[in-house]
Amino acid sequence: MAEPEKGRANDDSLWQSRPHVHKSKPQIRKERRLSPQANHPHKKDQRQDRRLMETRSSSELEQALPEIIVAGKYRLLKRIGNGSFGELFQAESLKYHEKVAIKLESSTVKYPLLPREARIYGILQGGLGIPHVRHYATEGAYNVMVMDLLGPTLEDLLNLCSRSFSMKTTLMLADQILARVELLHRKCFIHRDIKPDNFLMGLNRHQTQVYMIDFGLAKKFYSLRSKKHIGYTENRDLVGTARYASVRAHYAEQSRRDDLESVGYLLLYFQRGRLPWQGIRAQSQAQKYEKIAEYKSNIPLQQLCSGLPIEFFMYLKYCRKLHFAEKPDYVYLQQLFKVLFRNQYKLCDFLFDWFVLKRGSETQQAKQKGTERDRGGKRSGVVQKERHLNKDKGRDCHTQRYRKKNGENLLEVEENKSINGEDPIGDKPRNKNAKACSCSYHLQTKRPQDRDQRMPLMTERRIFPEEHAQRESHQMPPCL
Repeated sequence: MAEPEKGRANDDSLWQSRPHVHKSKPQIRKERRLSPQANHPHKKDQRQDRRLMETRSSSELEQALPEIIVAGKYRLLKRIGNGSFGELFQAESLKYHEKVAIKLESSTVKYPLLPREARIYGILQGGLGIPHVRHYATEGAYNVMVMDLLGPTLEDLLNLCSRSFSMKTTLMLADQILARVELLHRKCFIHRDIKPDNFLMGLNRHQTQVYMIDFGLAKKFYSLRSKKHIGYTENRDLVGTARYASVRAHYAEQSRRDDLESVGYLLLYFQRGRLPWQGIRAQSQAQKYEKIAEYKSNIPLQQLCSGLPIEFFMYLKYCRKLHFAEKPDYVYLQQLFKVLFRNQYKLCDFLFDWFVLKRGSETQQAKQKGTERDRGGKRSGVVQKERHLNKDKGRDCHTQRYRKKNGENLLEVEENKSINGEDPIGDKPRNKNAKACSCSYHLQTKRPQDRDQRMPLMTERRIFPEEHAQRESHQMPPCL
């Protein structure tokens, strides 16, 4: 139900248990070194106990992933996470290997919540930012729900972006999150567990779209039959996550205003990476929730929104002034952030911070590969030039002899030509009045490339071979 924030207590227990771990290591080494005492019965019992513990842990790991085929065509692959109830797994179809998400809940639970969540998904089906549910049934010992596989949560992306989003990313997310909450409220339900883990990005062509999930704690606040809103009551336990819950959610019934107030805390969390009431310690969970509620109610909104644009202050002030059954003005709340976005940015291009980071890493990798290729290309280019010069020495023998006489290095001259933009291997334009050369290279260049021009020459050679032999004897000697 509520978020168990026991990280520091676990850290303390780990620090307390560390000296015992360090003490046990030398004992194990001494037992291994003392080979003659390895046959004692009490040490055999210790080894058997260790083996039993290892087998138990391995069996528990195997049992962690249920070996079932859902709906006769989906096989579980790995655990993705946990919702407010049940467990979420990644699976694939046996026939087409399509990836899906499957939520499992034990069918022996006293108060099952997965059937209710599947019914809410059915009511919201077709809405923008709502995942598609493909199958729901009770199969064996589990209640099973198959739905589309989505991308990372906003909490994961916040960790990827160094625990802080830019103002542009925060405003683009705010517009979509408010649209999802408004869609849920139009269907007469409130979420009651607004947090970054319940908002995910899509995959592939939907990677810029925000999805809302986990309606296990959702509640119907308005009945269309009786046309009545639920009544306001106090002395209620907290439902949801204490970090993002509204002030009134700690002691009273929740309504639409509480969802919107949680969205405001969520946006502050995106900007700063933490909220001021995080890290509060208490002896019990109930006392901790009381301290968090007291901190939220006592801190002024100006102090809470200090350093941010005034639109964040106006948003939270509007949400806290709403009455229990009052309908919020969603257009006003969305326009607050849209106007702020227009004043600071010109185009909504959906380039979130994680896309910019991904592009930056890709460009760095491309630059590194390019430098490696350039280094290898320069070396291979020098080798190719040397080979080409050794192969075609007779192409421009006069200039080569002149350069050798003057003590110039051929390789350096060719490199200087390539730097200046000239082709070191290409042929220079020959003078029209110069005598024709009979070397194989120039004969190949003089030879007509068109097949229609070559055919009559070939027939003349076949018919008059003697004349062509005499012509070739009168030609100039080759270059070499």
